[in-house]
Amino acid sequence: MPKDNGIGASSKRREDVRFLTGKGKYTDDINIHGQTYACFVRSTVAHGKINGIDTAAAAAMPGVVRIFTGADFEGVGGIPCGWQVTDRNGEPMQEPAHPVLAQGKVRHVGDPIAVVVAESLAQARDAAEAVEIDIEELPAVVDMNAALADGSPKVHDDLTSNLCYDWTLGSDKAEVDAAFESAHHVTTLELVNNRLVANPMEPRVAIGDYNAADDEHTLYTTSQNPHVIRLLMGAFVLGIPEHKLRVVAPDVGGGFGSKIFHYAEEAFCTFAAKAIGRPVKWTADRSEAFVTDAHGRDHVSKIELALDEKGMFLALRTDTLANMGAYLSTFAPSVPTWLHGTLMAGTYKTPLVFVNVRAVFTNTVPVDAYRGAGRPEATYQLERVIDKAAREMGIDPVTIRRQNFIKPDEFPYATPVALEYDTGNYDATMNKLIEVADIAGFAARKAESEARGKRRGLGINCYIEACGIAPSNLVGQLGARAGLYESATVRVTATGSIAVMTGSHSHGQGHETTFPQVVADMLGIDESMIDIVHGDTSKVPMGMGTYGSRSLAVGGSAIVKATEKIIAKAKKIAAHLLEAGEADIELADGQFTVAGTDKSVAWGDVTLAAYVPHNYPLEDIEPGLEETAFYDPNNFTFPSGAYACEVEVDEATGKVEICSFAAADDFGNVINPMIVDGQVHGGIGQGIGQALLEQAVYDSDGQLLTGSYMDYAMPRASDVPSYVVDHSCQTPCTHNPLGVKGCGEAGAIGSPPAVVNAVVDALADLGVTHIDMPLSPNRVWSAIQAAK
Repeated sequence: MPKDNGIGASSKRREDVRFLTGKGKYTDDINIHGQTYACFVRSTVAHGKINGIDTAAAAAMPGVVRIFTGADFEGVGGIPCGWQVTDRNGEPMQEPAHPVLAQGKVRHVGDPIAVVVAESLAQARDAAEAVEIDIEELPAVVDMNAALADGSPKVHDDLTSNLCYDWTLGSDKAEVDAAFESAHHVTTLELVNNRLVANPMEPRVAIGDYNAADDEHTLYTTSQNPHVIRLLMGAFVLGIPEHKLRVVAPDVGGGFGSKIFHYAEEAFCTFAAKAIGRPVKWTADRSEAFVTDAHGRDHVSKIELALDEKGMFLALRTDTLANMGAYLSTFAPSVPTWLHGTLMAGTYKTPLVFVNVRAVFTNTVPVDAYRGAGRPEATYQLERVIDKAAREMGIDPVTIRRQNFIKPDEFPYATPVALEYDTGNYDATMNKLIEVADIAGFAARKAESEARGKRRGLGINCYIEACGIAPSNLVGQLGARAGLYESATVRVTATGSIAVMTGSHSHGQGHETTFPQVVADMLGIDESMIDIVHGDTSKVPMGMGTYGSRSLAVGGSAIVKATEKIIAKAKKIAAHLLEAGEADIELADGQFTVAGTDKSVAWGDVTLAAYVPHNYPLEDIEPGLEETAFYDPNNFTFPSGAYACEVEVDEATGKVEICSFAAADDFGNVINPMIVDGQVHGGIGQGIGQALLEQAVYDSDGQLLTGSYMDYAMPRASDVPSYVVDHSCQTPCTHNPLGVKGCGEAGAIGSPPAVVNAVVDALADLGVTHIDMPLSPNRVWSAIQAAK
């Protein structure tokens, strides 16, 4: 019988009540007395020299409070990068300055030049149009190969070139090359991982407030990790002591990675609020978001797979160009390196793997983590080249994967690319996929499609990802400039209700539901007695936020550790009340019982005694019941799975219709199956969007041609099927107390190659071997015509 409380129960998301009834409180819902409004004047060219800024006419317009330019930020720190990568020679990456407002040059369309602060948003916008900018337009570089060519215009004049770093990982290159020389078969594939715009439902917002009485700053912002914003902005940009800077991220309407990073608008609003002595609010409109929010993906890769005569993998090598855009966003350098290169072994025991990544500056919006962050890029390369190899060698795509899988008795398994997988069962997830996707019935469905004049294809792929990004000592060695632990404080009241303060941040993950399930299960009380507090640096202990599917694996583990401390102290109190030994006290269903007897005391009686210590062991423990814990994992977690997609292709038009999609995932232990289903559904939808619809396109002058929903195609309900999702194949994580692995990004990782493999399968007998994403009707039709 399904559980109705605690771990394993499909409890309904309690936060949805306020969201669905319009009672959520987002940053734009916050308005402070005396508030002003900011409007940014942004570059309309991708590369240019600023010869002058004339603000006189704008400053004289009604309602204008002040106009800021780069001159106001001279001596102020720039936006910092939170991860340093060293190149193949051990040299640090090239790391250019990133000013809050442009100083001397602009480097991408949307680069902020000036800001008008006015009494109303309308007045700020009107005055912004009156600011005159004299820009000498310079040649722009958009294409990565062109940016690396000799004599190419440099994005940053003070750098030696547009190459940020040249990074390698894996096996000895000579051994890899030798394996290719002697291989029975080599499959080569060149492919593009298209540039994407995250497009969360809520655009970014920042409100700066300053209290002169105590010299305290407050920033309200749409962030996935408010403590990281406080650390970066306070220490590196504005020089504000952390105890004088409060960062609040209230309800956040989606992020998908794009709200991890520290942005110039946050620093500006905080700075300007003190400068004018009044609150300053900025809200992005959707067009502004397209040219200011960090983009995702944008890799161009060549991947090669060496196989023996039976289709066993001998070696893999891959060369990738990764677009950084004009500046280094917070975690940008880590995405194509340690979050991508380390996953190139996949679920397979390929003995030799070599990865080369060159990161390139261009005159485009900075690129950083987008749902999956490096893992989708690795999976797409690997699963596409395996599918191509299977077809070239006449081997069934399931068989070639199975025979190369790491087997259950081979764990822990050290890959050639620096990771050690702790557990997994890839055959089990493949078996489950074959069952839930009804692979046996595909031939009949294909025949039925052909009878209607459509081509039907089946795409199979497997994925693995590294989640719960940590431990801190490891990521520190890899270049992270912050720890990646998580924190929790569990505060029990006298009447037994609980507030859990967590450093994780919820922006759609369901923390307010799942975290109470964990605590309720441990204490044997009802979930309704537990509230979750997050998103306010003045209320919660220092934490690292939410990204990389780390909330339960890292944040949840911190909550477990803090709750264990609560239980230990509560047992001491119960032992005193029951006149028994502490070792004899058991906790179950909210009752403390002396083992082997019927003597017990309720949870509420123990909590009351903690705060009304009339009968209390004061000589042993102090009053109160509140504990804090920090959790730093020993390793990443490694969710994995197998996905299947079936498509129909209209040969006459190139239109692709997804007929079915099945996912079999291993997430370890599952806290809330319903929420896990929802996370996978959302990820698959975004992956389908990347595979078929989405692409940020620049012209040669650096103008974003897809800067609105008129040109940037987002997936709609009619573009996706009803999914079949299964997560019954569970190999629990061996090194966190919950045995969880993470589920938030899996769907976005496994779905793009499944979709593309299916389309190529449908067109294989025409000679089509690859089509770059997105597989628009025009691209598919053109590939069909080229193959005929």
